[in-house]
Amino acid sequence: MKTPIWLAVLCLAASLPTHAETFKPIELNDQELSVLRGRFVMPGRIISFGIAMTSTWQNANGEVIGATSSMQIQQSTIKPQFYVSMIDEKGSGSSRTQNSSTGTGTVTGGSGLNTTEGVTQVVRAAGDNNTAYNNVDINVSKANQAPAAQEQGQALAAGSTLTGANGAGSMSISSTGTGVQLNIVANNNQGSTVQRLAQGGLMQNTTLLGSSNQVRNLTSLNVVLRDNVPTAGALNGNLDQLKGLRTSGF
Repeated sequence: MKTPIWLAVLCLAASLPTHAETFKPIELNDQELSVLRGRFVMPGRIISFGIAMTSTWQNANGEVIGATSSMQIQQSTIKPQFYVSMIDEKGSGSSRTQNSSTGTGTVTGGSGLNTTEGVTQVVRAAGDNNTAYNNVDINVSKANQAPAAQEQGQALAAGSTLTGANGAGSMSISSTGTGVQLNIVANNNQGSTVQRLAQGGLMQNTTLLGSSNQVRNLTSLNVVLRDNVPTAGALNGNLDQLKGLRTSGF
């Protein structure tokens, strides 16, 4: 397609009624997609973004230790802030056999896991009757206004670490300059787990050395989109992006 024809098409598109259905999709190559990162949603369409990370460890006695770290960002948010709620549950001992034996399993290797990118989910087990669950879910909904902000728990300041401990083990959650990390080290050498969100990646890594443990690492991303008809100004913003694409055609 020659340049004059391409410009004529753009002019024709600009003269059409400002309705979303008048804009036809066009194919973009990989190079063009690489510079459109973060522009797949109309400006102002996202009215709320939240993230919640939960890590728990339950031992054979039913004791549970863990934490939930959450953050919600809206247009009115001045400074994003993570909040932490500790999880500390005592075991009943009624439905589980009391088991305080030391884990004897051995797991080797895995040094390369610290250099992975994107979402990495790992479970390594050297015991019996264990359950480990890693999961990431993305929830997208629509609303006319952002949901009420829910600030639950203790604020996690940048560079700080919160800790806790009980019969199941010890846990720590820290905020660094690059992200948030939850660590649990189970008592009696039963194993450990880490969940880390940092540097554009998510790590969920569990190592089991004993028996009859239940471990969960869960991360949820919650996005709320404005459920309104796009305005002429918003559609013109998309047209301006198209004008910045190559004009030589395919």
